[in-house]
Amino acid sequence: MRIALIGYGKMGKMIEQIALDRGHEIVSVIDIDNQEDFDSDAFASADVAIEFTNPTAAYDNYLRAFAKGVKVVSGSTGWMKDHGDDVKRLCGEGGNTLFWASNFSIGVAIFSAVNRYLAKIMNGFAQYDVRMEETHHIHKLDHPSGTAITLAECIISEIDRKKQWCLGNLTQPDGTTLTEHVPAQDELAIDSIRRDEVPGIHSITYDSPADKITITHDAHSRQGFALGAVLAAEFTKEHSGLLTISDMFKF
Repeated sequence: MRIALIGYGKMGKMIEQIALDRGHEIVSVIDIDNQEDFDSDAFASADVAIEFTNPTAAYDNYLRAFAKGVKVVSGSTGWMKDHGDDVKRLCGEGGNTLFWASNFSIGVAIFSAVNRYLAKIMNGFAQYDVRMEETHHIHKLDHPSGTAITLAECIISEIDRKKQWCLGNLTQPDGTTLTEHVPAQDELAIDSIRRDEVPGIHSITYDSPADKITITHDAHSRQGFALGAVLAAEFTKEHSGLLTISDMFKF
């Protein structure tokens, strides 16, 4: 398979190595200093572009790839609020293809399935309140993480007593903690911690007067994310439309 890379930071380089190890060809690498390569024949020859950049660049990257008829796999977060409806249209009536996930880790996909099942059970036990905590490295610009939002939205879809997620506490790299919002009873608070070089930890806690239940996914490195992105590219080559992890893994 011919792969183009959009974004060549730590994740892009790891994806490149895994793709090569799996026998794929990297035909184009686009970073901030060679944006003109979107118009190159090499980029247009890609079966799939894998995009890991930032919320401000992601949407424009999709448009430039779609203009060349290139399918996109993207792990960039933060763009959906402003551009989600347009991307759905582009991948529906527009005939383009985007595989988007807030997290490509196979472990997170399994964790998400467990999260949904547990939330279904907990819908019947109102004595348990639920809260979430996510921890990431100090370089991560957005909070809460896209993965935390996805997990929270899943919980909200299953638990009738929770209507929306909200920001909870933010612990900054210097150790200071800010309370950004005091959650109402029908809100699911997401606490965020920015610490060291943590790849990503997500914990969901159900607490009652009698006991507490916590499930956690703790990423040891970014390798799981990178492998998942390449697996998603392999899947995307053979499929079309707006795709997600649930399309690839039928849990």
